[in-house]
Amino acid sequence: MLYIRGTNNRYRMADEQDVIFEAIQIYNRNFSRGEALTSPDKAKDCIKLKLAPYEHEVFVCLFLDNQHRVIACDELFRGTIDGASVYPREVVKASLHYNAAALIIAHNHPSGISDPSQADRVITAKLKEALALIDVRVLDHFIVGETVYSFAEHGLL
Repeated sequence: MLYIRGTNNRYRMADEQDVIFEAIQIYNRNFSRGEALTSPDKAKDCIKLKLAPYEHEVFVCLFLDNQHRVIACDELFRGTIDGASVYPREVVKASLHYNAAALIIAHNHPSGISDPSQADRVITAKLKEALALIDVRVLDHFIVGETVYSFAEHGLL
């Protein structure tokens, strides 16, 4: 059971809507403009909150400044239940639009299996190469399934 503090400072049992509302508040606090991402786990948790509910693939970019403070988190591409087309040109354009120095890319696997496919590995390499041309660092690529897979933690970046 989950309890939350009500407006009268008394705790009450939370229903599903309360839990969803609290999750959105946590997400907004951690991804608000200017918030520094102080650890990979903080970014991972917030990205999971954003991507876990989708029943189709969604590709997002978390745009960061030089101190890894959040500039924006944008959903750039949507796909089907088993894939999404990602275009490096559009990621580069968005990075320039936000004047980002670094970014974290992420997408979900509605199947729940977070292991990267060959296509995931290829697009990560293409994005890293394209963004390097404009001096934007790719810090990580997260795949959200039942768990969150990190390319950086597995030495793939």
